[in-house]
Order: sequence, then C-alpha cells, then structure tokens
Amino acid sequence: MDPRIREHAEVVIEHSTKIESGDNVIISGSQLADDLVVALYELCGERGANPMRMGAGDRAMRAYLNAADPESFDLPDHAMAATEATDVFIGIIGTANASERSDVDPQTTSAYKQATKPIADERIGKRWVATQFPTPGNAQKAEMSTEAYEDFVWDAINKDWDAQREHQAQLVEILDPASEVHIKSGDTTDLTMSIDGMKTVNDYAEKNLPGGEVFTAPIPDSVEGEVLFDMPLNVQGREIRNARLVFEDGDVSEHSAETNEDVLTSLLDTDDGARRLGELGIGMNRDIDQFTHNMLFDEKMGDTVHMAIGRAIEECVPDGQPLNESAVHTDMIVDMSEESFIAVDGEVVQRDGTFVFEDEFEN
Repeated sequence: MDPRIREHAEVVIEHSTKIESGDNVIISGSQLADDLVVALYELCGERGANPMRMGAGDRAMRAYLNAADPESFDLPDHAMAATEATDVFIGIIGTANASERSDVDPQTTSAYKQATKPIADERIGKRWVATQFPTPGNAQKAEMSTEAYEDFVWDAINKDWDAQREHQAQLVEILDPASEVHIKSGDTTDLTMSIDGMKTVNDYAEKNLPGGEVFTAPIPDSVEGEVLFDMPLNVQGREIRNARLVFEDGDVSEHSAETNEDVLTSLLDTDDGARRLGELGIGMNRDIDQFTHNMLFDEKMGDTVHMAIGRAIEECVPDGQPLNESAVHTDMIVDMSEESFIAVDGEVVQRDGTFVFEDEFEN
C-alpha cells in the first residue's frame, strides 16, 4: 500500500474525526477506494472503534433513481436508524466515471434529496468528514494523469493543518465581528451581503479533507446584486458553465447558464430556501493550485470565493439569527485572481486573490 494512503487515513482518524474506543463508525466509499477503507478499518481496530461500510456507488444509485417513481420516495427508516446509531460518518469520494448519473432526471434527484433530507440533517449533527480518494475517473475529470492526480490529492491532504489553521485565523479575525461584505470581480460580479451576528468558521480539515477555507452564512434577505460563477460546477453528473444569479432582497430573481441551465433551474426550484444563499466561503489552501472539476478541492483553492445556494451551515448561525433551510447545498465558484476585491465594512481585505495579511498585498 502507498504510505500516503496510511497517512491519509491517519489524518481522517486522528485529526478530522478524532475516533475513540467504542465509537460506531460508518464508512461510505466505492470499491475503488478499498485501500483507504482498509487503512481506516485497521486504525479503527487499533482504537477499539466499530466500523461499518455503507454506500451503493454511482452505478447502483443511477440504476435505482432511473427505475424509481419520484412520487414514491420516502424516508428509508433503516438508513435513518443506522445514521442515528452512529457516532462518526466518513464519506469517501472516488468514482470510475464522474458523469455516471448524467442521465438521471434532475427533478428525480431533487425529489430523492427532499425525501432523505432528515438523514442528511442527522448526519450533520455527528462527527463527520468528506474526503477524496484519487481514482482514474476523477483524474480524467481533472484532465490529469492518474499519478499526477495522486500527487495533487495527497499534497493537498497530507499537510500541516495546525499551520493552515493559524494562517486562516487571520481572516476569521476580520470577518467574525464584521457587518457587511462586498465582492467585486470584473464587470460580471458585484454583490453585497450582511453577515452581522453570524459566526465565521475556520475550516482546517475537520469536516472537509482537504480543508482550506473560511466560511460564514449571510443573513438570507440581505444579499443584493449579481454574480457570475465563472468556474464550472458539476451537478448530478452534468457540467454547468457560467451560471449567473441576480439577487433582490436575498432571493434569486433572475438566473441563466451557458450550459445545462435546466439543471440550475431544477436546483433553484427544489424549495424556497434553494433560491437564497446559505454560505459565503473564501478559499485559502495554496497547495490547491489548479482547477479539477471537483468542488471538494476547487472551493478551497486560493484566489477564489464560493457561494452556496440552499442550506446554511448551522455552525455559522447562532441562536436567534435567521437560518436558511433547504434540501440542497450547492457551492459555486468565482475566480478572484484578477480585477477583483473583497471589502469588509468598506475596507479592502483581498485584492486580486492576495490578502491584506500576505506580503504581496497592494492596496
């Protein structure tokens, strides 16, 4: 086994989930990620934890969703029971074909997400982490050789997370007490939002591995302006390019996309909360230095911001603050490397991808 796989597993167990004796652990991952699953099982055994593997894989889920009547979807009680009984959930991404579900009707996927939303909500309350195993399918999507993709993934994952936390803490100190954020990029993105009273979270690979972002939640009805997400996103196996959203009083009043606009429309029509922003995130992992068509990595990339339509992350929303609820949480990315700035309460804190606390910053 590649020693980097064992190191990857150690980061998951020791840093991200902090598994202890007696913990019930669900591990979800395809057969392509068997080496990582084996390493995780071994470490669980060393700690006296109780692992159980779940997850049907993309081919099986495609077959199920295409065969099912969306009106018949109901909460699967046995899956809910397993989620309630577990202490830790580890989700491993890795596929032979990143477009496996591209021929599933988007409305079917939305209906399934709505039916199983209580499971997702229950899981969020556990110790959990989502991570990536470098598979040929994801390497191909990233337009990289398998070996180069392996190097890329493990360079982004097996790193000094304490140092990364300290670097990102500088932005948390700026955002946490702030009231308003203004994001401008070229002539296509000009957006303001209030984060007054919301909490800013330092993501240093506890729930996402790799980590490498700072994120918060906007007050739902405060978002105003327009944004062009100029980096592609993959949803339900389909690529949406140049998604454009216009916000009025927090709601999406206009939208368009260069490709697969129907998929974007389906997402926005999932429920009322899907037409509002649930997250503002700022990428800070400099070891992620190229776009790979994989949101787990791409949203952490330096010189980017991302925003998620749909569900807000509860950790960002203190009691008494408005929580945007939805069955979806879909991140979309804006390139901030040129002709751009982020201003917080009127002060520029990032220009052309460089932060005010970095040596290269020029005001």
